[in-house]
Amino acid sequence: MKPSILNYTLEELETLVSPKFRAKQIYNWIYNKRVDSFHEMQNIPKNLREELDAKYVIYNSTIVNKQISSDGSIKYLFKLHDGHTVETVLLLMRDTQYNEDGSIKHLPKYTVCVSSQVGCKVGCAFCLTAKGGFIRDLEASEIVEQILQVYNDNDIDSNRRVNIVYMGMGEPLDNLQNLAQAIKVFKDPNGLSISPHRQTVSTSGLSSKIDKLAKMDLGINLAISLHAVDDELRQQLMPINKAYNIASIMEAVRRFPVNLRKKVMFEYLIIKDVNDDIASAKKLVKLLNGIQSKVNLIYFNPYPGSPFCRPDTESVKKFQEYLLSKGVLCTIRESKGLDISAACGQLREQKLSGEVQ
Repeated sequence: MKPSILNYTLEELETLVSPKFRAKQIYNWIYNKRVDSFHEMQNIPKNLREELDAKYVIYNSTIVNKQISSDGSIKYLFKLHDGHTVETVLLLMRDTQYNEDGSIKHLPKYTVCVSSQVGCKVGCAFCLTAKGGFIRDLEASEIVEQILQVYNDNDIDSNRRVNIVYMGMGEPLDNLQNLAQAIKVFKDPNGLSISPHRQTVSTSGLSSKIDKLAKMDLGINLAISLHAVDDELRQQLMPINKAYNIASIMEAVRRFPVNLRKKVMFEYLIIKDVNDDIASAKKLVKLLNGIQSKVNLIYFNPYPGSPFCRPDTESVKKFQEYLLSKGVLCTIRESKGLDISAACGQLREQKLSGEVQ
């Protein structure tokens, strides 16, 4: 199988084509004009186009299923070159806003949640992705392609800046090299020019790899999937806690370079009668002491066969109010896509079981 040209940064592409100025032209065709064939690159000499076509592909995946929510969110299922599938979600954070005269006041704001692996090794008890086990890492090109395919499907202009969250299927830090390569490709000013400050890596807390990510100095935002405030409960929910306990995660977070204008995000999935009590909120405040942090409370999204339940709105609000009263910045993430296969891994599971075509 031919490699995808999306695997390469501009600097790397300059070493692969001659003369090297052609690399910038190729980048422009792919990321700004978004062609899907080398033969469409009109200012590239025919012999170079033929050489590129013989050595590389651009796109290696296809959209095999798409579900659109009433709130504007879209969940995609991509089929990869080897037949495996991954999910990507486009979240409409703000719709187009108009002035009274009908002119556009504000363009829409998007966040794209991308996958980094087929399956996942972490095995969280509440996550449907874990059900299928781990299959393989995604290549950098397969991460990049998710964004490009979403742009193409929604006719999003290349100069529109989306936010990227590495929070789909898989543990991003288990695929650190390909993740870092995708971040570099996204941020290139000659391509999509998505600033690292618009890119958030969400991890289940692999503390040694948080340190490795820090040393790469990519400038991205960090989010920790915490979900519990003591090791006993976290180990039940997230077996990875045996290898990386809460104390080790907090130490790694304290070492992580944080932009003065940014905070480390702590994702806290609230599950009814499991971790939604005020006693847990109190422990969370203690854990975060001295860390430049923001807590994102997330309603558990139920799926068929799960032993867990969605929490009451009242208990989530009380949890938030307690954190705010103690000076901890805290938001409740608005649930998106509840009328579609919202839980991560659900659409893939439905496809595998034949529930959707």
